[in-house]
Amino acid sequence: MKRRKYASKKWRAAPVRLFVYDAQQCDKHKCTAQKLKNKEYVKFLKINQVPTGAIILDPLAMRSISKEDHDFVMNGLLAIDCSWNKYDETITKSIKAKLNRRCLPYLVAANPINYGIPSKLSTAEALAAALYILGYKDFAHEILSCFKWGNNFLILNEEPLEDYSKAKNSAEIISIQEEYIP
Repeated sequence: MKRRKYASKKWRAAPVRLFVYDAQQCDKHKCTAQKLKNKEYVKFLKINQVPTGAIILDPLAMRSISKEDHDFVMNGLLAIDCSWNKYDETITKSIKAKLNRRCLPYLVAANPINYGIPSKLSTAEALAAALYILGYKDFAHEILSCFKWGNNFLILNEEPLEDYSKAKNSAEIISIQEEYIP
């Protein structure tokens, strides 16, 4: 009888389970989600594998992620890894209503592709921002340490991230972000 070899990697211990739906629309060499997967921070899932009740980071959502989402995020935090130009198409075809959709408040990208562009965050930046706002600041720093530019995201957005992390709910975050939108 042959022994089966399983090539399973141990998923890093984390305060929140991080998931990515990969729409396979980006360059794998530049993909921040792929790098996080290789470092065992995230798990790639098909959309039908996402745990019920998990939070999906969706820039089209009507509510911002906030501390009031703490219980939901215990089911997992999902980011969509796709081209910004094809986001609408990917979201409408793939995302089910069973997920709790949350947007991120106003932040500025520090990744090399969209540096300085408001709200065009990489998958890694989006996950780290959500973690920071939810109070998992150390884990946000850890994830971004995988990238040369990662710390720049935290420096560039230090003040808004701190203010957002102190907000109790989505309404407070939306109010706070008005101070940062030019």
